[in-house]
Amino acid sequence: MSKSKGLGDTVEKFTRATGIKSLTKLAMSATGYKDCGCDKRKAWLNEQFPYYKQK
Repeated sequence: MSKSKGLGDTVEKFTRATGIKSLTKLAMSATGYKDCGCDKRKAWLNEQFPYYKQK
């Protein structure tokens, strides 16, 4: 895995490791939703809580 850019990447790694991401995708497809908003949330968290300041 690549280095985390911010909190969003770390949360994604955690949810993948624990299986939460797979369960979320399964639940979303079972209820008819196509997107849970995870990518938008991840990008927002990375922007708000970056690990490295961009130059």
